[in-house]
Amino acid sequence: MARTIKVFFVLLLFSTLSSTATAQLYKTGVGARAGFFNGFTIKHFVEQDRAVEGILSTRWNGFIITGLYEFQREFPDIDNLEWFFGGGAHIGFWGKENYHWGDDNESHTIVGLDLILGTEYTFDEFPISISLDWKPAFNIFGDFHWWGDGIALSARYTFR
Repeated sequence: MARTIKVFFVLLLFSTLSSTATAQLYKTGVGARAGFFNGFTIKHFVEQDRAVEGILSTRWNGFIITGLYEFQREFPDIDNLEWFFGGGAHIGFWGKENYHWGDDNESHTIVGLDLILGTEYTFDEFPISISLDWKPAFNIFGDFHWWGDGIALSARYTFR
């Protein structure tokens, strides 16, 4: 398993370095994110192939705010389908009665780091983009462990 992960990241790095910049399909997208962490997302391109994404999500009757910096690349020979990767950070809050990790009975405030890897399709016919991604998160302060279940489907209304 560890070897497979290493090979995957080496291939990802190689393809990133060898990819050309993509044409930006929209400037800003706002929408919903559905997964284990449900919420709202806003994605804004700061350059042709780079975007910042903000996510406000809920879980355990609390909320988490995430900020990401993403690199966007096109799939060869498939119009409007792109893949992206990046990283960022999060901060979250929830009460002791809703979170079931660890032995303590305290309220939780956590801070951590996030990675993201996904694909996104932007429609020509109407201003919508749909993305499927995996966003693992590593809590560093407040509750030291990682969340590997950050798979989500996002739909955004796009402004071109």
